[in-house]
Amino acid sequence: MPQPDPARAQPVPHPIGDGGAVTHLTEHLFRHESGRLVSILTGIFGVHRLQMAEDVVQDSLARALQTWPYYGVPANPAGWLMQTAKHLALDLIRRETLFDEKQPHIIEFIQQRMGETEVGAPLLFEDEIQDDRLRLMFTCCHPSLPQESQTALALKVLCGFSPREIASAFLTSEAAIAKRLTRARQRLQEENVAFEIPAGLELPTRLDAVLQILYFLFNEGYKASSGDKLIREDLCAEAIRLVALLAAHPSGNQPRTHALAALMLLNGARLPARLDAQGNILRLEEQDRARWDGRMIQRGILHLGFSAHGDHASEYHLQAAIAACHCLSPDAASTDWPQILRHYDHLVLLNDSPVIALNRAVALAKVHGPANGLAAVEAILDRQPLDSYHLFYAVMGELEAQRQQYQTAAEHLRMALRLTETVSERTLLAKRLQDYEQRPVP
Repeated sequence: MPQPDPARAQPVPHPIGDGGAVTHLTEHLFRHESGRLVSILTGIFGVHRLQMAEDVVQDSLARALQTWPYYGVPANPAGWLMQTAKHLALDLIRRETLFDEKQPHIIEFIQQRMGETEVGAPLLFEDEIQDDRLRLMFTCCHPSLPQESQTALALKVLCGFSPREIASAFLTSEAAIAKRLTRARQRLQEENVAFEIPAGLELPTRLDAVLQILYFLFNEGYKASSGDKLIREDLCAEAIRLVALLAAHPSGNQPRTHALAALMLLNGARLPARLDAQGNILRLEEQDRARWDGRMIQRGILHLGFSAHGDHASEYHLQAAIAACHCLSPDAASTDWPQILRHYDHLVLLNDSPVIALNRAVALAKVHGPANGLAAVEAILDRQPLDSYHLFYAVMGELEAQRQQYQTAAEHLRMALRLTETVSERTLLAKRLQDYEQRPVP
């Protein structure tokens, strides 16, 4: 296979031998470009070769890690990855006798398809979705797959999520997610699903699954499930970009799409104030609201207005309304917690997730006191176990501290610390634990 020409690699400002910088860059590109490259290759070879497309893209990233520290990072890293993936794909074709007769046509098609996909090229909406990642999202959301498998597959293939991150989103194990992904790929191959955008009435039926994927993508950026960095702005920005594209398309221009866009924009507006100068997380009441992005809040409120059409309120409507209550409050003390609690009362009727019920318990404590909040948490435990969820113990600790039961609060925070993986959250919990341990016993 022809190797990338090192002489053309124009180094970016960091030293050529800076392997850490190269690793960080390739991780960033993996999030941004891998889904796009996989979708292009899948469009060429078909969904039954989805695993091959993933392997080719992974191989391209591995070659970047091997090459760039020695020859420098190319001026256009994304373009380099695309060219490398193209050469690897062509090499695979030449090895397979199955493609002997079709080889000239396929090679010509690859050259044309890759050439059309320039980095930064404008995206147009006419009768079908032009964005490659959205195209494959709708393909992954084929009705032959259970919805959880649809979401897991799209998060893995298109958004660069690891099985561990997907497991965190579903509150399940990595092994369960790995099996789910394997079965989903096999099902698509067995049914010979075409790589195509569904037309007419079939497209809206897959919309809910696509919205759920974008919701998970944003949430992983808003609060990473693991690692040293709590916030991943690139994931949030990509989710907002994709939901905006979807809302602009006739088939995606639905109230629930606008509600999700509003939710992302209103929560995303608070990102600049979520961490202190040392990168430690700040609770909502500790944030400097002057640092919130006013333009994003305005865009979010605009989408919330668009979402008001129709007579059905989705989960995204209610969550966006809760986010709006926070964003429109001039300070923490003036937050309309009774209104937020009413929104949560409706939300739990639509989704009995223990996480949503836990958030409702926090709102209930704000309105009716910590004892009522604790009773609500106990009611959750009667239905679903939360013993592996660190925020359950963090909330219990906060509510016990409000009741001045500092020893009990400290016990809960120690358990939360054992279950927390992100450095920023561990720092916050450790600080609160130290405070509770120093309080006198009432």
